[in-house]
Amino acid sequence: MNHLGRSRKFSRVKKQRVALLKTLLGSFIMKEKITTTEAKAKEIKPMVDKIITKIKKISKDETKKVAVLRDLRKELPLIAVKKLSGEFSAKFSARTSGYTRIIKMGQRKSDGAEMAVIEFV
Repeated sequence: MNHLGRSRKFSRVKKQRVALLKTLLGSFIMKEKITTTEAKAKEIKPMVDKIITKIKKISKDETKKVAVLRDLRKELPLIAVKKLSGEFSAKFSARTSGYTRIIKMGQRKSDGAEMAVIEFV
């Protein structure tokens, strides 16, 4: 039975919601800064933080690296996984958490949705 938990629905069924979040994650990792609605930014922030923490842990332990990268490849495009394993593990080596920030931008004119920019610190 699907009890949804604490995640947001975004007025979509589960498959559409998962596809939306995968696309947002991939775009955010490749561009390092995206403008989206505040709710979507708040939803992907903990996901990105968990992925970066996982990448940092495997950079120390080579035996788990292949398995973790294979799992990430299921969720993200190949370019994003390569960028994570190469660039971000070194970039965030000094930080323990808080790799992203959300900056609120006000309302969108067309429908009044609260907009935000999510970016890496």
